[in-house]
Parts: sequence; C-alpha cells; structure tokens
Amino acid sequence: MEQELKDKIETLIKSNKVFLFMKGTPEMPQCGFSAGVVGVLKQLNVNFSSFNVLSDMKIREGIKEFTNWPTIPQLYINGEFVGGHDITVQMANSGELVKKIET
Repeated sequence: MEQELKDKIETLIKSNKVFLFMKGTPEMPQCGFSAGVVGVLKQLNVNFSSFNVLSDMKIREGIKEFTNWPTIPQLYINGEFVGGHDITVQMANSGELVKKIET
C-alpha cells in the first residue's frame, strides 16, 4: 500500500472518536449493511464521522488492505478497528459497543 494512501486513511480514522467507512452517506446509505451500522450508531446517539467509499476507489480498496478485512462497512472507535455490520450489531446488543465508545 502506498504511504500516501495509508496516511490518508489514518487521518480519516483519527478525525473523530467514532469513524465509519461505508457505502453512501449516513443520510443516504447505499447498502443494507452500511444502513444497519448507521442505524445502530444513531439509535445509541453516537456522534460519528464517515467516509463514502463509493466516492474514492483507492480508499475503497485501500481500507480493505489496511485492516485485512474484506468487506465494508468498517467501524473504528478511538482509532481501533472494531468490525463490520454483524460485529457492530452484536456489540450493540450486548452493551459492549457503548462501553467501548465511552472509554
């Protein structure tokens, strides 16, 4: 991975405590899994930033390599990769997601 791309991804991740790489925007998700993660975050009243990977193919492919995780959405909390849709929903249901955000 190019250093410039890696730096751009790291800057995005660090731009907010909770950051989501997704397809579409929080107002208009472009896939059901992205919509699901946005829904969970909104339900928990979490302030988060996001990046629409459909707007930049380099980041869309680069983020998968960055985390060694093949799918999008990808959620980060405090700069740490948390997971995709299923993991986020599971953590929200168990209360673990809120705890992680609050630390």
